[in-house]
Amino acid sequence: MNFGYKKLYIGGELRDAISGAKKEVICPATHEVVAEVAWAGVADAELALAEAQKGFKYWSKLSLGERTKWMMKLREEVLKNDDLLRKAVVMEMGKSYDAAWEDIEAIVNGLEFYPGAMRNMHDEIIPDLENTHRHKMVNQPAGVAVAYLAWNFPLLNVGYKIGPALAAGCAIIIKPSGLTPLSSYVFGEILHSINFPAGVINFICGPVNEVATTLTTSKITKVITMIGSTASGRQVMADSTTSVKHVSMELGGNAPFIVCEDADIDLAVNIGIALKYGNCGQICVSPNRFIIHEKVYAEFLQKFIAKAKTVKVGFGLDEKPDMGPLVTSRDRDRILKMVADDVASGAKLELGGGIPAGKTAGNFIEPTIITGLTTEMRCFREEIFGPVAAMMTFKTIEDAIELGNDTEYGLVSYLFSTNEKSIRLLSEALDFGEVQVNGVKYAIYLPHGGMKESGIGHDCSYLALNDYLVKKRITIAL
Repeated sequence: MNFGYKKLYIGGELRDAISGAKKEVICPATHEVVAEVAWAGVADAELALAEAQKGFKYWSKLSLGERTKWMMKLREEVLKNDDLLRKAVVMEMGKSYDAAWEDIEAIVNGLEFYPGAMRNMHDEIIPDLENTHRHKMVNQPAGVAVAYLAWNFPLLNVGYKIGPALAAGCAIIIKPSGLTPLSSYVFGEILHSINFPAGVINFICGPVNEVATTLTTSKITKVITMIGSTASGRQVMADSTTSVKHVSMELGGNAPFIVCEDADIDLAVNIGIALKYGNCGQICVSPNRFIIHEKVYAEFLQKFIAKAKTVKVGFGLDEKPDMGPLVTSRDRDRILKMVADDVASGAKLELGGGIPAGKTAGNFIEPTIITGLTTEMRCFREEIFGPVAAMMTFKTIEDAIELGNDTEYGLVSYLFSTNEKSIRLLSEALDFGEVQVNGVKYAIYLPHGGMKESGIGHDCSYLALNDYLVKKRITIAL
C-alpha cells in the first residue's frame, strides 16, 4: 500500500517544503517505500512559528465552548477516517491493524476529555487575612507549544498533546519522528478538510538540527513538550534556554517487573508477556528487568517460556500478529548485540536471540528470553526497547527494592504480590512515577509521568493542562 506524496500542514494550508525537499517513508516490515513526505528545513520551521503565533492569538480569544465545538468536530472527523489513519500507522510503524486502534483511541479520548477537564480548572479565591483586598488566581493559556513525538505510537502521542493544548487555548506545532511522519501528515489533511482554524495545529518534520533546533531556540515558543529518549530530552532542555519556557517530558524507562513468592504466577506471566512483546517491546513502559523471587523463579520461567513460544510474529493488514517488526534494522542489530554481549558475560539464552525464519525482508526479531542477568549487564543498565525479557532472582523484599531502584530511570514499575505488607513496602520504596500492582491500567484520565531521568510533568489527566497554562494573581484593593 502506497500513500503517495504528503505535504506539511502549516497555517491551515498543505504545503511543500520551501526547499522542495522530500523524504521517503519506509515500511519496517517490508523495507518498501510506502509514502513520500515534504521534508522541512529552517525556513519552514520559522514559517510554522509565525503561523502558530497568529493561530494562538485567534484560538486563545475563543471561549472554551467555542474551542470545544471545534474539538468535537475534529473528533468526529478522526472517527470517520479511522481506517485511513490506522493503515498509515501500520505501514510506517509495522504494528497490526488491530493494535493501531490504540493510537486512534488516544486522539478521540483526548479531544473528548480535555474540554471537561478544563472546565474544572476553576479560578482560586485566596482569602485576605487583613480584609483589605480581594485575591484571585486565574489560568491563562501559555502561548505557542512545540511537541516532539516518538515513533512508537505515532498518533497516540499526537492525542496526548493536542487535547490539553487545544483545551487550554494554546496553538501547537507538532514535529513527529522522522521515522513515522506519515500518519501525522494524513492527520494534517483531515484538519485541512474541515477548515480547522489556521495556525492552531501545525505538522512539520525535517532534520533535527534544522527544524527542532529552530523551534526549540525560538522565543516564540513558550511550551516544549516531548516524548522521547532521555538523551534527546537533555539536549532539548539545553537548547531551550534562549528564553524561559515551560518544559514537560516523558523520557526513557527501565521498568522492573517484580514477582514476589506469594504472587499469582499465571497472572504475572500473562501480563508480562503482553507488556514485553506488545509493539515488539517498543514501549516506554515495557518491563525491562524481570526480578523474580527465587522460590517461584523456576515456575515463572517455565510458564513464561511456554507462553512466549506462542507469540505470533508477523505483519499485514489482514494478519493479526501478536508482534510486528522493530522500527529499523539498526535497532534490530543493536538489540541482538545487547543479547550477545550479555550472553558472553554469563547470561543464558533461553529463547530466541535471532531473526525468525522466513522474516529476513523486514526488521523482525524473535521473542527472546535471557536468564542469569546481573547488575553489570547491558540488559540491566540500558533501556532495551525491544522484545527481550531479561530475568534475575531475589531473596528478600529489601533485595527487590535495591535491584528495582538500581537505575537512573524512574518511569514505571510492576509489582505482583498478594501480601498487603509487601505491596505497601514495595510501593512506597520504589522510585518510579507509577507503581502498577497485580495489573495494568492506562487511561486518558490517569496521570502518566516519571521521576529521575524519566521526565518532568505528566501526560494524560488534568495534570497535563498545567503544561499549557500560566497562573496569574489578580489583587483588588477594597
